[in-house]
Amino acid sequence: MDFTKPETVLNLQNIRDELIKMEDSIIFKFIERSHFSTCYGVYQIDNPHLTLGSDFHGSFLDWALMHLEITHSELRRFESPDQTPFFPDKLKRSILPSINYPKLLANYSNEVNYNDKIKRTYIDKMVPLISKIDKDDPNNYGSIASCDIECLQSLSRRIHFGKFVAEAKYQSNKPLYNTLIENKDVQGIMREITNSAVEAKILERLTTKAEVYGVDPTNSEGERRITPEYLVKIYKEFVIPITKEVEVEYLLRRLEDPN
Repeated sequence: MDFTKPETVLNLQNIRDELIKMEDSIIFKFIERSHFSTCYGVYQIDNPHLTLGSDFHGSFLDWALMHLEITHSELRRFESPDQTPFFPDKLKRSILPSINYPKLLANYSNEVNYNDKIKRTYIDKMVPLISKIDKDDPNNYGSIASCDIECLQSLSRRIHFGKFVAEAKYQSNKPLYNTLIENKDVQGIMREITNSAVEAKILERLTTKAEVYGVDPTNSEGERRITPEYLVKIYKEFVIPITKEVEVEYLLRRLEDPN
């Protein structure tokens, strides 16, 4: 998607096509994560067996993700409109010249950040479904944290793409959304942004992809790397609902930026 061309970015069909591409990325990252145990030690706050610095308070995953985001910020990653950092207060100035992106979203869009909720949901709800082994594994902390970071970044991008969905829908019917926003009609906004037919197609498509991608064709036993039911559950109960929360919050504030 070319973020220098607003007319293509704020096209709902283009957005849906981009979301379909993200499904493949998320599935393959989940498959990679499935090779490892749940590994609670990676998520333990202030794990006594790790030395992360006296001034750091958090988990090993937090530490690794924060340092990676600091580096990525210096490479201009978070200047892109589709990237939302987990540690926005730790970012540094890019060493690369800025890209002059046109204005695509409202001025407050960066404040709509659900990454804390995404991370909690991923650790508490998704990892137990993805991982086949429930145990700690200190020998693989680094590999597991690396997989988790890739999963989290992909989930974050997918969920926060809801801001583009919300803006495209707002632009398509400003009078309707202005009335809903003025009345703070959360249920009305939720009703307008919900497309049950599209959601059903997403879940059907995910089932098919998990059936195809989730089995190694060279494995005569047909061992499954990812279970379609679990993948559908992750999207139906977590990814889609949190995306809608992003859309609703973004739209409720839309009149703060009339331009």
